[in-house]
Amino acid sequence: MYEMPALPSSSVKGDLNGRGEGVIGVMSGPYQISLHKGSLFGLQEHSDGKYGSMKVAFASSADTPFAEKIGRASLKMLEVLPGLTVWDLVVGRDWNGEDINQIGRQPPLSSNKAASHFPRIKELTGIRYDKMLFFDDCNWGDHCGMVQSRCKEPDTQTGPATMRTPNGIREADWRKGLANYAAQAKKLAEVNQEL
Repeated sequence: MYEMPALPSSSVKGDLNGRGEGVIGVMSGPYQISLHKGSLFGLQEHSDGKYGSMKVAFASSADTPFAEKIGRASLKMLEVLPGLTVWDLVVGRDWNGEDINQIGRQPPLSSNKAASHFPRIKELTGIRYDKMLFFDDCNWGDHCGMVQSRCKEPDTQTGPATMRTPNGIREADWRKGLANYAAQAKKLAEVNQEL
């Protein structure tokens, strides 16, 4: 979002993965901002209730306050299903209208998600690190590795399950991330049974 020149001002309509027509893009000047196909697919499954009590939050290191505004405005326009925006689903449904998303790097946030974004999400939600799944598309650093190694629960010495997505989230990445989470949860359950 740091390269986008303007707040989203218009929307692009199109097919929402065969689930109807809705807002698949928003325009920031001449540039279109859209969800990756796997992100849309995952959010649609989440909207359908496929994962029980799962909740979604965003941890983004948007470079500037203006980039933060563009990101939030885009989430309020892009649709998961016709008439249901990403913001409606994540903030409205998952968190009862409370914006717990950690977007940006202005204090108290920083460029290091392990030092700022994830501790704040844990504090605001009460969700343990080892019950989180983190997807990250960073191409110039390993945020997944940093978060996994620095954000650990004291009793399990385990952090979030992670999935690097340097090309954005594809459906296969979504599935692999869920498999990573399931494998970690199974391992933790086995350890707890041994205790």
